[in-house]
Amino acid sequence: MQAAVYLQKKHYKIVTANYRCRYGEIDLIAENRKYLVFVEVKLRKNDRFANAYEFVDQYKQERLRTTAALYLAQNPTKLQPRFDVIEVYAPNGTATEKPQIYHMEGAFE
Repeated sequence: MQAAVYLQKKHYKIVTANYRCRYGEIDLIAENRKYLVFVEVKLRKNDRFANAYEFVDQYKQERLRTTAALYLAQNPTKLQPRFDVIEVYAPNGTATEKPQIYHMEGAFE
């Protein structure tokens, strides 16, 4: 996953990928020295229709919050939780060699 490699290059440790529970799914959970980051990854060929982050609407945010709360109940931590969105623009999908990646830290609360 291109977003996971991107985060690792920024010195994040990937805790888990594709965490699923009855409330929803979180694409990536990563940590650095200060934060436990719940990451929603949006892969698009381009941004002609809309920016990828715009697809993380209020409904999706609420599902992510609820899913993260369950994760935190099962996996207590002293790290501050944070919600990020990573946009990956890849014209050739996963075969794109150098996709454009935009990381929005603290995208919502």
